[in-house]
Amino acid sequence: MRKKEVLNIAANRGIESSKLRKWELIRAIQRAEGNQDCFRTPVANDCNQVACLWRGDCVGKKIK
Repeated sequence: MRKKEVLNIAANRGIESSKLRKWELIRAIQRAEGNQDCFRTPVANDCNQVACLWRGDCVGKKIK
């Protein structure tokens, strides 16, 4: 997902996003939704959340 799309999602959820990197922004969205903020963390390598909006950008990618 492109950063512009992530910025739109954040704006719709009232998340201030001007100074966040894409991965930081995604984690902020995850927290705001009440989910674990696991995007591109070691936890993501064992992810079983197949319906996660971020899965395509997360699983199997470089961990930050």
